[in-house]
Amino acid sequence: MKRLWILVFTLFGAIAQGRDTAMFQRGKMAAWCIVPFDSIKRGPVQRAEMLNRLGITRLAYDWRAEHIPTFEAEVDAMTSHGIEISAWWMPSSLDETALKILDLIGKKQIHPQLWVLIGDPANPDQEGKVKAAAEQIRPIAEAAKKSGCKLGLYNHGGWFGEPDNQMAILKELGMPEVGMVYNFHHGHSHIENFPELFERMKPHLIALNINGMVAHGPETDRKIIPVGSGDQEKRMIEIVTASGWVGPVGILCHLDQDAELVLRGNLAGIERITAELEAGNSGGLDAPPK
Repeated sequence: MKRLWILVFTLFGAIAQGRDTAMFQRGKMAAWCIVPFDSIKRGPVQRAEMLNRLGITRLAYDWRAEHIPTFEAEVDAMTSHGIEISAWWMPSSLDETALKILDLIGKKQIHPQLWVLIGDPANPDQEGKVKAAAEQIRPIAEAAKKSGCKLGLYNHGGWFGEPDNQMAILKELGMPEVGMVYNFHHGHSHIENFPELFERMKPHLIALNINGMVAHGPETDRKIIPVGSGDQEKRMIEIVTASGWVGPVGILCHLDQDAELVLRGNLAGIERITAELEAGNSGGLDAPPK
């Protein structure tokens, strides 16, 4: 607890010197989870046109099996509309689809981050789990490195989704090209200790996806909500902007609704929060949920 309060006061000191909110500008953020969740079922060109209308210039590409035949069309559509594919969902092994992604990345000369999720290792002890996870990740990480891409461990619940376990895996791997992708919407259990956790994750963090946040969100059917509609995301974003970390930020369309409407709502919430932070209206770093 003492360590946590020291960190809070340190963050307040950083806030007094100003906040860096540039990474939360719409032209710098990436749209994430918009391909499989868009109720309009847009194709690659329609999706690119939508992002142009919103002023979003980056796409973190989430896909399902039905989208594999249109991988190349997706890259071509985004490129022709001035949109960078900044991240790409990666299978948990170097299977046929993973090799297709890597071949296409080489062909098109793009270098997205590759985000990966694996199942929890069956080993009974912590050391065994870490070694088994690292062993599964290593071939993917080496292939990503050869393609000039960073690999990000994606938190999605379970043992593998816990940041401390991911940091242990990174230490076991010993590969600077591998980092962490942290998702607010899979971190409700971390809300209370987020200041201390973020400080430890910061050296390893290569991307951050944000979401509206309330305590016990999954238990109250409020796991995925628009940014600005919760009571904790402003505090969490304030911690990020005060920390000195500057990196890629993603916004979600993780609802089976029109992706354009969902993204517009999130953009409006982000712009309101960052305007308040820039004006010096604190989100309350010392007020985590009870």
